[in-house]
Parts: sequence; structure tokens; C-alpha cells
Amino acid sequence: MAITAADVKKLRDQTGAGMMDAKKALTEADGDFERATELLRVSGASKVAKRSDRSANNGLVAATGSSLIQFGSETDFVAKNQEFVALAEAIVAAVEAGEAVDVESARALPLDDGTVGEAIGALEAKIGEKLELAHVARFDGAVHTYLHRRSQDLPPQVGVLVEYEGDDEEFVHAVALQIASMRPDYVSREDVPDEVVEREKRIATETAIEEGKPEKIIPRIVEGRVNAFYKEACLLEQQSITDDKKTVGQLAKEAGVTITRFVRFVVGA
Repeated sequence: MAITAADVKKLRDQTGAGMMDAKKALTEADGDFERATELLRVSGASKVAKRSDRSANNGLVAATGSSLIQFGSETDFVAKNQEFVALAEAIVAAVEAGEAVDVESARALPLDDGTVGEAIGALEAKIGEKLELAHVARFDGAVHTYLHRRSQDLPPQVGVLVEYEGDDEEFVHAVALQIASMRPDYVSREDVPDEVVEREKRIATETAIEEGKPEKIIPRIVEGRVNAFYKEACLLEQQSITDDKKTVGQLAKEAGVTITRFVRFVVGA
């Protein structure tokens, strides 16, 4: 059966495949569009498998309700692709509806006629890049979301989800900005794992010894350096970016707000 340019265009419109791929599939399928589509899917899946060792270090963050996701692509060209953006929005909506709390449970959620994982695979095959649902978070309490654009021609690539108690939403928004810019790892020093504290103490001790500090003052030096670590790593101990004379914790107390937890997703991090 002769394959016409119109046939190739029709298959390309249906599948998003390249011209030569569409023509080859139609030729192998002897003009059978259904079989040609299957061949393209198989070919696409094969290409995706070969891309599995590549990194999806671009992409976007998306949020709705109490949910936040990070959806990765290989290039910023795909990150702003309408189908990629639409799938991200559909995924975060599915996460919110299905109350998923991690990537594994999110990928198993129903979406269209299949699952979130299958939808990602199908778009991988069509676009030709590795796509990855990198992070998923959903909180149960009152939340505030902040999405930050690094560039006006790209979708948001930094996302913050804050769970809190209290009524001062303006203050919580300022806290979300603080998290986005100052990158704390914990809410308070009580949240820092013991092994992390011990590591910081060990590093501080070894550094002081290497610097030749007198042995009798090393404990005081270690205490000071561990406190400096807390001021950088713990949100409530950070100097506020809105009032540099106070910590976030002091301002939270004044606002009657308790920050219970947060996540910060950053594309490329």
C-alpha cells in the first residue's frame, strides 16, 4: 500500500511522532494506522528505556490545595511544553484527590484511562525525553503555598508548602518566602536528628584542633559553632528577611503562628 504525505501527517497529528518515524511505522504496518500507532509506542518505549540513565534536572513545580509536586524533564524546552505543564497540573490534582503522600503512591493513582505512572510513560514516549515525578508532598492541616519563577519564560521551579496553626496568613506567606530564599532544613533545633548534631560537633571539634585552639576552650568553640549551625539550618532560628533584628521564631510568636512543618522543592537541586 502506498503511503501518502497525508497519511504521514495524520499519524503525526495523532501521536506527535516525527515525520520519518511516522512514515517508517506506516510502511511497516502496511498503512494500518492502529498497528502503526502500536509500533510507535513500542519504539518510543524503547527510546525511553535507553534514556533511563539520564537525568531529569529541569522541569517545574506545581501545587493545588494541600499538595505540591516536582515534575522533572531533561530540558527547559520541555519544561514549558503545554502538554508537560498540563500533565503536571493533572498529576497534582490527582495527588490532592487521592491524598497521596509520596512518589510511589502518587504514580499508582488513577489518571484518565490508566495511572499517573502510565501517563508519564506515554508522554515520555511522545516527547522523547526522560520525565520524572521527583517529589510529592501533601499536608493535612492549614497550608500556604508559594511558587517561585526563576525566569519569566519558564514555569515555577521553586515550590514551598508550609503547614501552620494560626490566623495570620500574611505572616505565613513571609515565612514561605523565607524558606524559599534561605533554605532551612528543619523547623526548629528539636527537629534536627541526633546523628546530625553529633556530626556537627565532631566537625567543629576536629576543626578547632586543626586550628590549634587551646584544649580548654574547645568545648566553648564547639558550642558556638553548633549554635551557628542551628541559626542557619533551623527556620525558627534564622534571622528574618523581613526584620533583620528578629528571628523567624520571635516574629512567629508575635503573630500567634506555629509552623508545624514545611517542604521546599527546587528543580535541579
